[in-house]
Amino acid sequence: MRLPASLNVLLLGGGGREHAFAWKIAQSPRLGKLFIAPGNAGTASLGMNVDLNPTNFGSLKQFILTNNINLVVVGPEEPLVKGVWNFVHEDEEIHHVPVIGPSLEGARLEGSKDFAKTFMVRHNIPTASYRSFSKANIEEAYAFIDSLKAPYVLKADGLAAGKGVVILDSAEAAKAELNEMLGGKFGAAGNTVVIEEFLSGIECSVFVATDGKNYKVLPVAKDYKRIGEGDTGPNTGGMGAISPVPFADTAFMEKVRTTIIEPTIKGLADEKITYKGFIFIGLMNVGGNPYVIEYNVRMGDPETEAVMLRIESDIIDLFEGMAFGTLDKTELVVSPKTAATVVCVAAGYPSAYHKGDEITGLADINGSTVFHAGTVARGGKVYTNGGRVLAVTSLGESIEEAVSRSFDTIENIHYDGKYFRRDIGKDLM
Repeated sequence: MRLPASLNVLLLGGGGREHAFAWKIAQSPRLGKLFIAPGNAGTASLGMNVDLNPTNFGSLKQFILTNNINLVVVGPEEPLVKGVWNFVHEDEEIHHVPVIGPSLEGARLEGSKDFAKTFMVRHNIPTASYRSFSKANIEEAYAFIDSLKAPYVLKADGLAAGKGVVILDSAEAAKAELNEMLGGKFGAAGNTVVIEEFLSGIECSVFVATDGKNYKVLPVAKDYKRIGEGDTGPNTGGMGAISPVPFADTAFMEKVRTTIIEPTIKGLADEKITYKGFIFIGLMNVGGNPYVIEYNVRMGDPETEAVMLRIESDIIDLFEGMAFGTLDKTELVVSPKTAATVVCVAAGYPSAYHKGDEITGLADINGSTVFHAGTVARGGKVYTNGGRVLAVTSLGESIEEAVSRSFDTIENIHYDGKYFRRDIGKDLM
């Protein structure tokens, strides 16, 4: 099977990742119409933003029927974890429309940290040793914390908007945090808490497109999670990204392929889990050996912004291969250049931050691509509308050149309280 020669695409989501997807989809000669739900001020120039909640599946069905949608691409995790693939696949009127994303069962790789860890153990995939706990066995959790060396890693089992992982330096602090998490700090997401050993090394993000049997490894990236320079301060949704990653060389990636990627895809198939989408593998390089920190069941943000700039082939061809099991016949062409994404955030982020500040300088961009994350357009002007506001991305022959271009572009963009990290990529140079 194939998608139509000219097709209508519905892209779910409204952040920087979705703007990057929209930017890439819009370049395809196969695109008929592109709809983004809900989109942002940046996606509006590439297709039609629609006021549609990606988790309102009833409205989603009506939109697919009314607008003759041929393909649904899911950006964020929430619709996937809530079962959007199953909803579309099991509905008589729209089951013919492919959804890029895993089934409800596959989405548990991100929706449940405990499920992901037990999956890795079942399939001998290298990861930190761990145990899972609830209120019922909290005394055992205390004893497990005492058996570990500092620092201590605690993870809420469910989705917690990227804030459910806490790393603490003392056993006492870890036990106090455990009580808060089990006491409702993250709502139902923290009813079970995974406690695991701390792995020391350098992180990177590996992205895999799969049709459930075949796979393509997309450009590898490294993101920067903490708000402060030198990786200080609280975790954020991501302050920047670099692709490619110098230490993810051929030898390292061969280990990733044989010990992680292929066992993951084979494990999903062996367990009869339908998976036609992206697998984001958060890795730690520990002495040259890769360990899985976490799975996500969609592309990362802000890494997608860097990755999309490096993909030169038609992304609709990639989606078609994923949807119909022909990914082995699909060509993926990647630029050898380096992409650097630097995220501009609102003052106060990741705590309380201000919205509604006018952004100027966007009409005069040269040498970079500016992806909107938290923006809204009103009356011909663009305003801040989120904590992470813009993801400024540039290509260069080196990390230094790509980062420098992004910084130069940021200097010409203005809004009250603009903040960005000036050390993105410095650790890799």
